[in-house]
Amino acid sequence: MNWGAFASNLAASAGVALAVMLATFAIALRLGIHRIVDIAWGIAFAAVALVTWVLSAGYGDDLRRLLVLAATCLWGLRLALHIARRARGHGEDPRYAAMLARAPGSPARYALRKVYLLQGALVWLVSLPVQAAAYLPGGPDPLMVLGLALWAAGLGFEAVGDHQLATFKSDPANRGRIMDRGLWAWTRHPNYFGDFLVWWGLYLTACTTWQTAALTLVSPLTMTGLLVWGSGKRLLEAHMADRPGYADYKARTSGFLPRPPRRTTLPRAAR
Repeated sequence: MNWGAFASNLAASAGVALAVMLATFAIALRLGIHRIVDIAWGIAFAAVALVTWVLSAGYGDDLRRLLVLAATCLWGLRLALHIARRARGHGEDPRYAAMLARAPGSPARYALRKVYLLQGALVWLVSLPVQAAAYLPGGPDPLMVLGLALWAAGLGFEAVGDHQLATFKSDPANRGRIMDRGLWAWTRHPNYFGDFLVWWGLYLTACTTWQTAALTLVSPLTMTGLLVWGSGKRLLEAHMADRPGYADYKARTSGFLPRPPRRTTLPRAAR
């Protein structure tokens, strides 16, 4: 592995992630809605993967480079499109509205620091395996095959869960009810569990050497922390806590790792 070229890639990818987030910030100020940063999250990963693919030409194995590029872009762009569709016709996300209401000083500058620059840094950090894998000279190996299998399982799990929830919400009869069907009966967060598998899978594509495995381990650990204890599961469940039927749903349904729902003595709540 050419460590000098990889270091240059790290600098370039940081610039790309920053550029995507600053462009999104400018658009958000114009529209007056900061929830579009969630759309930019997946786009920024795709942009980092594309720049890495270009810069790694002549350094890494071509097939590995192409597969990692395709996997990252497919995940990132599907996520961005899904979030864009979900946000259509809605105003500001309550999370961002509440955060900006507490902002000391200028809400715009506070959002820039606490949302856009932070997310740009996280994109760079979490994408380390994508960048490292592109500079590995060897072709696909068993760990990479396993990693892509995990990635595929995660993407499928996430996409199916998102589709099931969107279909449920599109039925007016389900308004105000709790989604507890399909994958949502097995875990309260199919989308977050899918992301978890995707990034542990992408991490394995960079584990050909112990050096790259050690260097990029921070990526799936960070993503897991965000999904379970950061802005994912924890905040969403705090928002849902007072919804009728949610306590029963929470009692019988796994919080993260999928498993069959528990039997409860309380009446089954509809979601």
